Amino acid sequence: MSPLDRLVPAITDAITRTGSLAPVILFGASFIEYVFPPFPGDLVVVLGSWYAVQGQISWTATFAATTAGAMVGAWADWRVGAALGRTLERRAHHRTAVHRLLTAERLATFEASYRRWGGLLLVANRFFPGIRAFVFVAAGASGIPLRTVLLLGGISAALWNVLLLGAGGLIARNADELVAWLGRYTRAASTALAAAAIVWATAWLLRRRAARRREGGP
Repeated sequence: MSPLDRLVPAITDAITRTGSLAPVILFGASFIEYVFPPFPGDLVVVLGSWYAVQGQISWTATFAATTAGAMVGAWADWRVGAALGRTLERRAHHRTAVHRLLTAERLATFEASYRRWGGLLLVANRFFPGIRAFVFVAAGASGIPLRTVLLLGGISAALWNVLLLGAGGLIARNADELVAWLGRYTRAASTALAAAAIVWATAWLLRRRAARRREGGP
């Protein structure tokens, strides 16, 4: 039996036993996933959505708990990123061997790029398995205002939770089928993200090589 197979009945039992306190579990799972990405928060949320649709948990409480947990997690990630950004800026002025790759110019380029495209990443973050925490850390490091981060992150979390609740009510016939659906989505999304990362890295290397050739470098 895989760890996931053992985890599903444990979470199911916890949700059904806690009754009116189940939304607290959903809030905690949604929050922890943002600050500790390996935690299977989506699994807890998707099981909660199933029991909400079945009437064992309040639909409203489920939606509110999972969305609030996501926003508190996003706030924590943003705070970490803001502190990290200040640290990187201080280190960028030290021309040591350790920090020679970290320059003020490169930090400024990163911040400008993220401010340009970060809004799209924040709106779509909840649909990115495993990397959503880093999206908010980068937002904090690049100086995107917290109110903007929470607004866009909240929209993303709300859309994702509505999707899970809709899947639980309209698609899945039982909790196991809903978990399997989530697993297929996660694998497909992870593959797409990996492919996009490879394409981006390849394009970056080609641009860097072309720039060196224009400058007459090696």
